[in-house]
Amino acid sequence: MSEMQDLVRQLLAALGEDPDREGLRETPRRVDKSLTFLTSGYRADIDQIVNGALFTVEYNEMVMVRDIDVYSLCEHHLLPFFGKCHVAYIPDGRVIGLSKIPRIVDVFARRLQVQERLTMQIAETLEAKLHPLGVAVVMEATHLCMAMRGVEKQNSVTVTSAMRGVFHQDPRTRAEFLELIHPGGPAGSVRRVSGGGDDSESI
Repeated sequence: MSEMQDLVRQLLAALGEDPDREGLRETPRRVDKSLTFLTSGYRADIDQIVNGALFTVEYNEMVMVRDIDVYSLCEHHLLPFFGKCHVAYIPDGRVIGLSKIPRIVDVFARRLQVQERLTMQIAETLEAKLHPLGVAVVMEATHLCMAMRGVEKQNSVTVTSAMRGVFHQDPRTRAEFLELIHPGGPAGSVRRVSGGGDDSESI
């Protein structure tokens, strides 16, 4: 039995359960396998994920991958948070294979996380690999640590954003990106994560 499985058995016992009863007998092995997968981002290599899928092109308009499914674990309670991630960048002579963007999102989502840091790590990685004119990331997620316990607000959605380069500097470029996320949608508030600190911005 692995160390993690032994710890899960101890946890079950501490909760007042019998780890040897039929329904729980295989739980330590299943939890071990599940947590290993859900935290696989710690063992991922970004360079291997990108794997040379950077291409020289004469294109300088916005590239966007919208509605990327995100599943992660809150580092404070080890409960899931999940939702959608929207990623855009404006190339400066190079583009990245489209399938690599969701893979980069998964690398950082499959770790113990807070949504603010996760949003920022995605933006910083694309900025470092592509050196684009700008990168924008917006994430919308439901946190079970808020819905199942604590304040028990089942319908709340947390929205974070990271704007780099022209998305940070040019309101028109930023507005175009936000309009593409929710065409014709109502105005709301985004928490922007930047190297100079957090602020809020209208969408």
